[in-house]
Amino acid sequence: MEKIGKIPGWIERLLMPKLNEITGELKALHTRIDGVEKEVTSLRSEMMTKFEAADVKFDSLRNEMISRFEAVDRRFEAVDRRFDAVDSRLDSLEARLPVMEKMAELEARLAELEKKVTA
Repeated sequence: MEKIGKIPGWIERLLMPKLNEITGELKALHTRIDGVEKEVTSLRSEMMTKFEAADVKFDSLRNEMISRFEAVDRRFEAVDRRFDAVDSRLDSLEARLPVMEKMAELEARLAELEKKVTA
């Protein structure tokens, strides 16, 4: 029975240094994990800042492009109004052409009549 009482002390002397070594390694790993977590958090924060800055730039660029497209659209509307005005003038001239042709015809007849009367 005396030997059984000595076995736990012997196991303790043999295993305690190993257990202490493993405990130290676990603490070192835990410290490394904490460091990696801090780096990941820092990188995540930095990336979010960059994404937000890029988003602001994208929104600014988008607004500028919309503004430019609207300006071009206004110019096309102005050109369209000018074409409508020219079209209206051409319609007016077309309506006058038959009258002008008849007047030219009458002037030609009048000239013939004047020649006959003076002759």
